[in-house]
Amino acid sequence: MGARDYDESDVRIRPGKGSRPRTKIRPDHADARSAMVVTVDRGRWGCALDRDPLHRVVAMRARELGRTPIVVGDDVDIVGDLSGRPDTLARIVRRGERRTVLRRTADDDDPTERVVVANADQLLIVVALADPPPRTGFVERTLIAAYAGGLKPILCLTKSDLAAPEPFAAQFADLDLTIVTAGREDPLDVVSPMLAGKVTVFLGHSGVGKSTLVNRLVPDADRATGEVSGVGKGKHTSTQSVALPLDGTGWVIDTPGIRSFGLAHIQPDDVILAFSDLAETIDDCPRGCGHMGPPADPECALDTLSGPAAGRVAAARRLLAVLKEA
Repeated sequence: MGARDYDESDVRIRPGKGSRPRTKIRPDHADARSAMVVTVDRGRWGCALDRDPLHRVVAMRARELGRTPIVVGDDVDIVGDLSGRPDTLARIVRRGERRTVLRRTADDDDPTERVVVANADQLLIVVALADPPPRTGFVERTLIAAYAGGLKPILCLTKSDLAAPEPFAAQFADLDLTIVTAGREDPLDVVSPMLAGKVTVFLGHSGVGKSTLVNRLVPDADRATGEVSGVGKGKHTSTQSVALPLDGTGWVIDTPGIRSFGLAHIQPDDVILAFSDLAETIDDCPRGCGHMGPPADPECALDTLSGPAAGRVAAARRLLAVLKEA
């Protein structure tokens, strides 16, 4: 065949990599069901379908989400096998907007923040009155994280049989902080109503009695933590957070005992904005103001406030001093 005998029907093109452009059109997953993430275990997420603790499925992250972080408490949309039967796997195709976040860094010099829990309403700071001794600094740090993340903090004192709660509780009188006592012998008739209908994160050092309190509030907690793992993965251990249903009216999120609570990701404005009656005032502060007042910040607008607001300024500056030392 001569060159002049060729036509387009004689041309053969071998399809190769990139010869067919990948479409950017993605399915809208209109049939996706909503769920709440209750466990995270090595690339598998346990989800309560429609927030029903009795209908749990195990899901993986869909490819289109890339490396989108998903944590306990996240609201997600899932598709696929939603039966919840053993060895079945659904896909998480969307993560909802987070209403609140509890963040921390490994230490105060670590710029990488980690979201511990999403969409919680409250943070229950569990502190033992003795064995181990309570730390004022730990409470102040977690208060800052709660305020900055949009969570309502509650201080819960345990081991009240070993020490009186009043001396330690008195150190936070100026912060308008809700304080409850929940030792082994203390009734839970004060704590339980506070948790009803809410998503509450339990946070504390190892050995403060947090797990004991969780088991008192959620009697089948041990069974629940074993059930939420699946697809051959390990059961919940002290290294993972897990959401547990509370009498069908709320959720308790049990977190592992922590050693440190870094605040490298929080700025002074984050703390002040948590005090709603002070938030508008700082608009009149000079650029870069640390809101500490003189001599560090002689033109801080917070110094113009008086009356009850001035007391709130003092409380806020107490937390800012902790943040500054971090």
